[in-house]
Amino acid sequence: MTTLSSGPAAQILEKLHRDAEAADRQFTTALMAEIEASGQTLEQAAAGMIAEERENYRAVYRGHADKFLSVSPTFGRFLYMIARARNATRIVEFGTSMGISTIYLAAALRDNGGGHLITSELEPTKVARARAHLDAAGLADLVDIREGDALDTLKDVDGDVDLLLLDGAFTLYLPVLKLVEPRLRPGAVVLGENAFEPAYLDYVRDPASGYLTQSLPLDEGRGNEFSVRTET
Repeated sequence: MTTLSSGPAAQILEKLHRDAEAADRQFTTALMAEIEASGQTLEQAAAGMIAEERENYRAVYRGHADKFLSVSPTFGRFLYMIARARNATRIVEFGTSMGISTIYLAAALRDNGGGHLITSELEPTKVARARAHLDAAGLADLVDIREGDALDTLKDVDGDVDLLLLDGAFTLYLPVLKLVEPRLRPGAVVLGENAFEPAYLDYVRDPASGYLTQSLPLDEGRGNEFSVRTET
């Protein structure tokens, strides 16, 4: 038995994935219809979103305060598996949202024997909901949710980091990576979910940056990028 297969974490995740699908269905359907009607690829549409974010990422993200924008069950299980395989004890996450990905990562810490997860979320309403969900999952003792802009909340991460998940504003992936990078252990995993931002991809794909990287086939089209820190 694992924390994901039984107990309160398994139960709350099942509920949260249902809630996420219901809450985001209209937005997702409208977005995909707009992309299809425009004749754009998903990557081209993402480029437009990135340009909008560059103008004011706080305002863009605040406009989605009521949406989960969460990882899929497939990607969530992958997060858990990677954290278990890495025997992670210290994890950093950018983009808590309602706490779904956070629960998967914290469950891995629990099953690894304990640890610490630092996660950052801009929206106060999402922070409150994520904390409630972690309490319900029985994992709150492993998680430090830092409310505010990740460029502030993650600038003082201490201790070595085994895994970094990037799943917030696209334009902050590279700045957040560079904030946490000095703390990454050799062999640390960096996962970029919806990693469409060219500057971020150019950086992690450049061998001189000290990573091996590979696009993931999971949730095809969502731009998931898997990187391993090869040197410090």
